[in-house]
Amino acid sequence: MKYKHYQKCGKRERAIKITILAASAALIYLIISLYFINHLPFNTYVNGVKVSLKSHRSALDAIKKYTMQYELVLTEINGDIEVIKGRDIGMSYNEAVDEAGIKRIRSTYRWIISLFMQKQYHIDSLFTYDRDRLAERIQRLNCMNRELIKPRNVSFKFINGSYHMVDEIYGNSIIKENLFHAIDDAVMRGDKRLNLIDAGCYETPRYTVNSDKAHKTMELLNKCLLSRITYRFGKRREVLDAGTINKWLTVDSDLDVAVNEKSVLAYINRLCNRYDTVGAARSFRTSTGKEITVSGGIYGWKIDREAEGTALAEDIMKGLEVVKEPIYEQRAVSREEDDIGDTYVEINITRQHVWFYKNSRLIIHGPVVTGNPNRGYATVTGTHMINYKQMNAVLRGPGYEAKVIYWMPFYGNMGLHDASWRSSFGGEIYKSRGTHGCVNAPFYLAEAIYKNIDEGTPVICYEEP
Repeated sequence: MKYKHYQKCGKRERAIKITILAASAALIYLIISLYFINHLPFNTYVNGVKVSLKSHRSALDAIKKYTMQYELVLTEINGDIEVIKGRDIGMSYNEAVDEAGIKRIRSTYRWIISLFMQKQYHIDSLFTYDRDRLAERIQRLNCMNRELIKPRNVSFKFINGSYHMVDEIYGNSIIKENLFHAIDDAVMRGDKRLNLIDAGCYETPRYTVNSDKAHKTMELLNKCLLSRITYRFGKRREVLDAGTINKWLTVDSDLDVAVNEKSVLAYINRLCNRYDTVGAARSFRTSTGKEITVSGGIYGWKIDREAEGTALAEDIMKGLEVVKEPIYEQRAVSREEDDIGDTYVEINITRQHVWFYKNSRLIIHGPVVTGNPNRGYATVTGTHMINYKQMNAVLRGPGYEAKVIYWMPFYGNMGLHDASWRSSFGGEIYKSRGTHGCVNAPFYLAEAIYKNIDEGTPVICYEEP
């Protein structure tokens, strides 16, 4: 029983001690809290000024002293350091902010938390400065007066058969509005350091080597290099591959790939100069056995420059490997050196005679009357072609109207047709009573040619040398 009594007494004593300790701790806490009614907590900063454990009045004095010693260190893109001093821009404590502004920062009963946690406070307009002096100081910064290097996007270079990325350039071009705003904000907050890169004060490239768009662009460029376009011109070939295509590819500021139109057109023009035959000088063996050269006319191969240029650019962008003919605006019957072939009409103006060959066989020949050269209506020489053929046509011109049965135009309104109003053909008639440029033929001759000829058949008009 005596043991139990001692046990109860021990418990009471411990309870009393704990109560005393708790009451003491509470009393100490309250006493310290009274201190913080007029003093700021531990680890307290106001606009960058450390005011820990200071009275409100002392805190204001510390802030005033801070402005007199204030320096803002600027870290620039190349690592250089520049300093803006508070006294250079007329920085001072704003007297309009009284002690009440500091007193609002209270932590009377939560001061213990400040032992373990730093608190940063910001009071608007706590500082003031001369904006004109700041603008003038900013204008004198080295970063504002260096040789300007503009930022440049990632670019692409053709090396050893493929495209590779070239690193972007950041440059040193300052965004003045951003710089002034960043410095203004730093000064008003009392910050002592400002990294101009982090503050967004520099113009930056829109795309870098890490941009998704850059990788897609490089993939497309290398896809274009897979193109191999083989143009077929009869037995002859023209091959366009990466060795040339890489010089045509362009990348704009949005990293969009395009095929340079001027380069494509220049290439198509070279093909036209080499393979178009409209108006070309042709070596021709006449039916009388003479070797002559016939130039001019509308017959021959003619590449459609615009359509083929568009098609070529599309093939390149798709990375195609194709063997093709170009798109033609006009075609001839053969792609051999003699593109006239073995079916044609031969008109000898000097002899006033026509021959018509089909598949190398002479179908018919006979006398004709061509345009009157003495009145300015000479039949146009050159290699032409039958544009179309029509029966029962009415031909009209200055001062005449004529009905014909067989109409075969080969050069504009100039054509071969029957002429029932004539009783004779050939000889020297054309020099005095010639046509307005057409070729008049006897009915039998016009009929035979009409029934055997097709659109596109070459018509060779020439004068013997």
